[in-house]
Amino acid sequence: MIKPLLVGCLLSVTAIAASASTTDYPLTVRSCDRQVTFDQAPQRVVVHDISLASMLLSLGLHDRIIGYTGFGDSKPREPWVLEAMADIPQLASRYPSIETLLDAEADLFFAGWSYGMRVGGPVTPATLQPFGIAVYELTESCSRIMQQRRASLDDMYRDLLNLGEIFSVQADAEALVAQLRSRINAVSDTVSQASEKPRVFLYDSGEDRPTTSGRLGMPQALIDTAGGHNIMDDVAASWTQVNWESVVERDPEVIVIVDYGPRTWQQKRDFLLQQPALKEVRAIRERRFIVLTYLEATPSVQNALAIEKLATALHPQLVKDGQH
Repeated sequence: MIKPLLVGCLLSVTAIAASASTTDYPLTVRSCDRQVTFDQAPQRVVVHDISLASMLLSLGLHDRIIGYTGFGDSKPREPWVLEAMADIPQLASRYPSIETLLDAEADLFFAGWSYGMRVGGPVTPATLQPFGIAVYELTESCSRIMQQRRASLDDMYRDLLNLGEIFSVQADAEALVAQLRSRINAVSDTVSQASEKPRVFLYDSGEDRPTTSGRLGMPQALIDTAGGHNIMDDVAASWTQVNWESVVERDPEVIVIVDYGPRTWQQKRDFLLQQPALKEVRAIRERRFIVLTYLEATPSVQNALAIEKLATALHPQLVKDGQH
């Protein structure tokens, strides 16, 4: 059975009973291809991107965040995150510099590859190490620097549990992961009865060439779990550009639009509807669109909600039959 869709943020994990536990420092956790050791829980965290911020907030770590980067001017359409961080300064609208992190006296940068850091860029775990600033990397982003097979919800669960260990809030992390697993497993059980998997194309942005997500991005895991088939699952990339010709050839039955950036989702939809090359695509002919927010489409605590929304749109009768 799929639970009714939630329109607000995730239920607070403080409402979930969990036994108390504390971290025995020093603690070593794996971050991409590295081992990172913490002698104590970080006290001054800079977080990049609204998705990563949502993880910290959902673990009750607001007081540890002394700044954030990468929210830009138009990306976030997540009122609950913005309201929760209204008293925290944005240190850089895009990627931070080393000086930005030093001036903030950060002791941890929670970021990822293409989420605040670039290969060969000025801010990396190696460049920050001499200054005593630890880095924990978003697991999904590790595909930018090491071989990954396929995006998985386990990546998101692992990050939450690792953060729970790092900040000594294991009980909250375990309760949150249990809640997410329960909701997601309910969807998976329901759509497992489906006789077919609708073909899905995720449209992020772009006109000359569309930006989408291959098998290494979180949308792959979301679409899989919701009983769909990502038509770009043969592309060994997370977020990447493809050709419109490949979209037409694969004839998606449903198009997922990511709602962020300077254009509204309605403007993105209208752009797709007006493209002559796409007029014979089934999703365009039948006007089958699903809208996900940026937070829902990227690794975050809203991935359960994204899966519920996708499953409801892809398999409406199964979902209807499964609800009470």
